[in-house]
Amino acid sequence: MKKYSLFMLIILLLTACGQSNNPNTQSIDFQHTSWSDITQKADSTTVNIHMWGGDEGINRYIDEWVAPKLKEQYNITLNRTPMDTQNILQKLHSEKRAGKQEGTIDVIWINGENFKNAKNNELLYRPFRDQLPNFKKYYDQESLAFQYDFGTAVDGYEAPWGKVQFVFQYNSNKIEEPPKSFEELKAWVKDNPGKFTYPNPDDFSGNAFLRHLLYQSADSPESIIEEPFSKQHATKHSQEMWSYLNEIEPHLWREGKHYPSTLSELDRLYSNGDVWMTMGYNEARAEHMIEDGVFPESTRSFVMESGSIGNTHFLAIPYNSPNKEGALTAINFLLSPNAQLKKLNPTYWGDNTPISIDKLSAEDQEKFQSLDRGKTVLPGKKLEESFLPEADSAYVEWLKENWKNEVIRND
Repeated sequence: MKKYSLFMLIILLLTACGQSNNPNTQSIDFQHTSWSDITQKADSTTVNIHMWGGDEGINRYIDEWVAPKLKEQYNITLNRTPMDTQNILQKLHSEKRAGKQEGTIDVIWINGENFKNAKNNELLYRPFRDQLPNFKKYYDQESLAFQYDFGTAVDGYEAPWGKVQFVFQYNSNKIEEPPKSFEELKAWVKDNPGKFTYPNPDDFSGNAFLRHLLYQSADSPESIIEEPFSKQHATKHSQEMWSYLNEIEPHLWREGKHYPSTLSELDRLYSNGDVWMTMGYNEARAEHMIEDGVFPESTRSFVMESGSIGNTHFLAIPYNSPNKEGALTAINFLLSPNAQLKKLNPTYWGDNTPISIDKLSAEDQEKFQSLDRGKTVLPGKKLEESFLPEADSAYVEWLKENWKNEVIRND
């Protein structure tokens, strides 16, 4: 029995030594580790990125452009595994419960509720974003878009990879100059009865329309974005919003007696000319709608001067990544001007960039500004200047419920 116990003790010691001798399984001491040390340790390694794989353009961007560039520049082999984010987190949960300190995932694509879940359950590696040279050089480190992810403080646990923004589309043959503010929109709706409506807030785009008004009702967007959700806080800041919605209701399409149940229904009304505006949570959405013959060629886009809500999507590193140096090197590359420019190109993805254009070299600024995303897509600088991050996701459900009480049942 003693021999068996001694044998097991030796096995355990050898296993522990084996783990401690693998530098990539250990936490990196950023204070005493240079970036060149990190990239040297990443050389000749494999980085496993797990991410949603439902878009062929995104997949081709990773497989046909990113992977060869990482191999060429850093001698890193990038291995993409398609997996829904919730399944990724479930896998990490299971590994954490089992005490597995060396996993199989190095980078994950994440945001919103999934990030909140991962952060709260300690499934992510220590804060790393501010150590990335490309983030420090090319991104606005004070931007609220990078400080909060749907109301959850980022605290450096993820790095911004891309973003989408809410924009209005309008028929330029019908509207010469679109409104610049929600007050101007109110006046336009009254002057053009029946030519505007918005989706029921059960639809995400209709809900986003209300969230813009909620930001307007508050003292400042920050008072909504930075404060944890509470019913008291929401009620306090929403009175102007409900008044606004009730004031425009009689002038909406069908006098507000029916609201489109989905954005698709609103798009059909716009396509048929019943209304002259639509809206959506993607600044480039009108391009394919025109190409598919849904929207008229005269469609153009605008945002309000008060700002445009968008959400940023991020890259993070699991707590038990076996190759943290490789993960850091790969993420830093994905944040680089070249990688962001290629991602912006509609040939692959067309995803908007969170990079700060004015921090780029004159040559790179020209490349970004001259890239043709389509005639309906607003200039990158305009989108960047107007970007407002999402509030706590709890507002979505609260707005759904209270809109029915404050607007529909208030008739």
